[in-house]
Amino acid sequence: MNIGRAIEIMNAGDIVDVSYQGEKIIIQNVNEKTKKATIYTKTNPEHELDVEVYQLIEEI
Repeated sequence: MNIGRAIEIMNAGDIVDVSYQGEKIIIQNVNEKTKKATIYTKTNPEHELDVEVYQLIEEI
């Protein structure tokens, strides 16, 4: 995924299915300088991760 799309999804009012390593995730924040996103899984919202945006996959 690219930075622009990650920001669009983060700001979208609709739910967009995105996965990281096969798990559905929510994008909480996107840092354009580091090209990383703060994410959490739908099953474990307390566990946040900072990952490279390119590792995120939009499920279409």
